[in-house]
Amino acid sequence: MAQVSPADLKSLPNLPGYTFPEYKENYGRPNSWNVVNGVRIEQKEGFSHDKPKFVKVSKVQDVWRSGSLPDSQTRAVFKNAGKDIQFQELPAWDAFDRHVLRFSGYFKESVVETNLENFRVRKVVIYYYLEDDTCQIQEPKQDNSGMPQGQLIRRHRFPSLEGGYLKAEDIRVGSALQIYGRSIFVTDCDPFTREYFEQAGVPQGPPEPEETDPFQETRDAMKNHAPVQPRTYEKIYREVMLGGGHINADMQQFLENDKKVLRFYAVLDDVTTPQFERRPFTIMFFLADDTIEIREQYPLNCGRDNFPIFFRRGKMPMGAYKVEGPQAQARKKNEFVHGHDFRVNMTVQLLGTNHFFLYDADEFTRKYFINELGEELQPRVDVRLPERAVPRAKTPPYTGYGSWDDSMGSVTHLIPKLPKKDFVKLFRHEGKVLRFKAKFANPKPEDADRIFVMSYYLQDDTFAIHEPPQRNLGIVTGRFLEKGIHMNQVTGELFQPNDLIPGNIVKVYNNEFLIVDMDEYSKKVFENPDALLRKFDLEAVLQKLRDSMRQQYPLVRDIFRRFDGDHDGVLTVAEFQQALEKFGFQLAPEDVLKIMRHFDTRKDGQVSYNEFCDALLDPDWTTVMLHTNHPLDDSHDHAYAERAMVKTAERAETTQVRKAVRELGDVLYKKHNFIIRVLKEMQHITHEDHVSAEQIKDALEQVGHSFHIEDVQRAILYLEPEADLSAVDYRKLFRDVVTSFHDVSASR
Repeated sequence: MAQVSPADLKSLPNLPGYTFPEYKENYGRPNSWNVVNGVRIEQKEGFSHDKPKFVKVSKVQDVWRSGSLPDSQTRAVFKNAGKDIQFQELPAWDAFDRHVLRFSGYFKESVVETNLENFRVRKVVIYYYLEDDTCQIQEPKQDNSGMPQGQLIRRHRFPSLEGGYLKAEDIRVGSALQIYGRSIFVTDCDPFTREYFEQAGVPQGPPEPEETDPFQETRDAMKNHAPVQPRTYEKIYREVMLGGGHINADMQQFLENDKKVLRFYAVLDDVTTPQFERRPFTIMFFLADDTIEIREQYPLNCGRDNFPIFFRRGKMPMGAYKVEGPQAQARKKNEFVHGHDFRVNMTVQLLGTNHFFLYDADEFTRKYFINELGEELQPRVDVRLPERAVPRAKTPPYTGYGSWDDSMGSVTHLIPKLPKKDFVKLFRHEGKVLRFKAKFANPKPEDADRIFVMSYYLQDDTFAIHEPPQRNLGIVTGRFLEKGIHMNQVTGELFQPNDLIPGNIVKVYNNEFLIVDMDEYSKKVFENPDALLRKFDLEAVLQKLRDSMRQQYPLVRDIFRRFDGDHDGVLTVAEFQQALEKFGFQLAPEDVLKIMRHFDTRKDGQVSYNEFCDALLDPDWTTVMLHTNHPLDDSHDHAYAERAMVKTAERAETTQVRKAVRELGDVLYKKHNFIIRVLKEMQHITHEDHVSAEQIKDALEQVGHSFHIEDVQRAILYLEPEADLSAVDYRKLFRDVVTSFHDVSASR
């Protein structure tokens, strides 16, 4: 009998008759959710035994509240059931949530651009997230370092040199960490990290000293450098031995402690008001003259008048505050309140009956107590009161009656106001309608062939649904949803254009629709929302523009002044475009230039008053029977567009020059004897007759009038075109400003 060898079914073609049926033992659908140790976890589909990373943690003892009743048999069984179970397994994302190991370190970077230093030590902080074994390296920002700092390596799983990924055990204090070609020396870790490794049985080493570089040494030397030699008791003794040193005690205290202030933060429990209030204060003790000032820190919406000075700076006597007359005996120095008597977590009685609780002090005050008094202040005390929960009524659902803005006006205002319309949006998106093709998402058999057209109007965010007629459909077609502001029940918000992208499902009035397609116009609008897709007949636009302008005012002069915004006697491209937009024409910049070129007969990039009259008015008489106007040139002239832009820039600069000369003339000409004050100020600045433009600006600022340096330069070059801005004869300049004041006309 011949031996039968098994056939390789993979080499057979995948055709009918060449395959064998596969029989399954389990037809159940795989579940991607599971419950392990009472915790819901997500599993990969098809892998029933695959589960995320689990860790062992101490089990919290279950408590049965017995109260005053004796324990029953059931409760005794419950208490003794979990005594032997000390640990339990939990997923890492649950047990180690927000548990981060933090290490400090540095790495060296060579510096070749300067001869002052050869290398730079860059300090970093390494974060290891226990929940997913990812790492992140941050570099603290340093002032004037000259290099970008912050996130050095983003958060992800770092590769290890031995293969695989970096683990928490691989980061050790005193060792080097190799990451992407950089060697980072780990110097220290925070207390939480040390406690974590001690519990794991692998404690970290002691902190290592950080290496310094020439740049850091220079920065530290700048901080410790004293501008003058300190005044010591030996120096005072030597001065007395030489015949001097008669010290004024108060002046000595002022010189040693000037600008040194002890700042304590306190609260005052005010029980005099109908509602209990805890008022925050700042108590400042000035070491220069032993005075005290108390300021109140007003919280947001506290309802108090803004008068922060609770006690004006001065010496505060102990006990009750009394107003003493000139015959009263002067108080001794020890009868006044001194800042050395204050401590954190202490209640002091000031100004008679005011009890202040000192709960914190600033960093300078803490260092002062340690260095000067040899005493360390207590840590900050939390004095915050629990926040009051302000009840807020839930916004009621939209009923569908009236518009959305009207309904929300009744919710947000006690007296409803008329909703404001966005006229800029109405004008910019007038006539823009996005149309989408849709069908029912879960249709009945008789509704499977129904097609709907959804229209979204960008000008007012309204939405409508129309069902086009179909032959032999058997259903009355037409308007399915009236135009209005409607809510998308899928998102719970009003309809937006992004909700109607093909492939999305929308729900309105419990009808679910699947967006199938959109028209070409909608596709172009989504690509460029500000595109002007509407085409105009420029000849018709020109004729309508002429007719509309004639109907504005009876005189052409008034029409020209209406559109000449800066009153400079010409119309630029921007002003001409505003005139077209006023009459409802949203044209592209190229089309605006074509119409403007028809008005501009000289082709200089701007329309003068005479050119405007020639284009707007009909000729008084003609030499031919049927006179026709010149046709509109529909071609785009790049040279004319460039000239128009240059003229626009020139007109803007001309306006700035006229404004600068006019403002300088208002200061020097209109104010009586003001020019004498300016001349005296110039003599204080310099004894020379020629000054720079910056010096003229400074002199005007000293007498109370601030000018930009560009405006001063514009005025100088307008009055003296050949002047040097670094050497200006200011007397001649001021004389020219006064004499030419009436020559520069103001805008009417």
